[in-house]
Amino acid sequence: MDIAVLGGGNGSHAAAVDFSEQGHRVRFWRRDAAGLDALKAAGNRLTLKDFKGERPVTIPVATNDIGEALAGADLIVCPAPAFAQASIAEAMAPHLSDGQVIYLPPGTFGSYVMLKAIRDAGSTADVAFAETGTLPYLTRKHGPDTVAISVYATRLPTGVLPLRHEAHALEVIARAYPAIEPCGDGLSGALMNAGPIIHPPLIIMNAGPLEHFERWDIHNEGTQAAIRRVTDRLDAERVAMREALGYGAPHFPLADHYASDGDEWMYGRKSHERLVDSGDWREHIVLNQHRYMREDVQQGLALLVSVADWAGVDAPTATGLLAIGSAICGDDFRKSGRTLESLGLAGLDRSAMTALLRDGL
Repeated sequence: MDIAVLGGGNGSHAAAVDFSEQGHRVRFWRRDAAGLDALKAAGNRLTLKDFKGERPVTIPVATNDIGEALAGADLIVCPAPAFAQASIAEAMAPHLSDGQVIYLPPGTFGSYVMLKAIRDAGSTADVAFAETGTLPYLTRKHGPDTVAISVYATRLPTGVLPLRHEAHALEVIARAYPAIEPCGDGLSGALMNAGPIIHPPLIIMNAGPLEHFERWDIHNEGTQAAIRRVTDRLDAERVAMREALGYGAPHFPLADHYASDGDEWMYGRKSHERLVDSGDWREHIVLNQHRYMREDVQQGLALLVSVADWAGVDAPTATGLLAIGSAICGDDFRKSGRTLESLGLAGLDRSAMTALLRDGL
């Protein structure tokens, strides 16, 4: 299958080497000229390190020409952060064609953001956007040329926008990620996103150690019982939102990520232990700049709070964490973050929202 991978972060590199090793025809698009030049100088070759060991993988095409990357692509995978989605969509717009599928792992309702951006840019291509609950890999780059994947996702609940394209979108995505599971429309997919559940308590409640220690693993010594209780309460509010909007189980409660029995979570069994054992998340974190704050609090948690308000669901834990994160950063994330208000959707009633999610723009 022809696959375009967009972005230059850990997830994009993991997708590019994973798909290349599977034998897909991969075009890897990066905006970073220096990073792209280094990759080309190495013959588009990266080292993949996972449970099978280490081996070289050559990516068929690496380019900074997004038109070259998208031309003829059946699937476009964009693991870029939420704040980059609109600009990437604008760059994509002139090059999209009917039937293409754009997958956001995860999305933070980026399916709507990107669909609106391409329409505003003049694209009439009849494409499908889809988003899932987590990045399909627990991954970090080790230096410029090694991609370490600690865990591959085993379940990827996926929502599609517009929902009328669900069957086609899931069939295409499954050829790259067989672990996908249908979960309805794009908003349902957004409400599966684990980042705004697991990361806000970790980065906010560990603020003191993060500012004190040069390196800190918030998934290891930062994941204490008190923080887990807050995470469980926050996740219960997410599930309540899903139920209020009529989305059925499974809701993939985050508690299953840590459990040794019961339903398997997105990364399978013992994924938290493997994450901690890798040592890849013992890092220097600038509290008010890190992705967990700017992506998962400012974008993801702000979205959850706005959805709760729109759906009439009490969400005191989410609201409180959003307020504290705002105070830490000297900002008001309810105003500067991604919300139904900032997306122009807060005024829709339930039937209008359903129509939008089903039919698109």
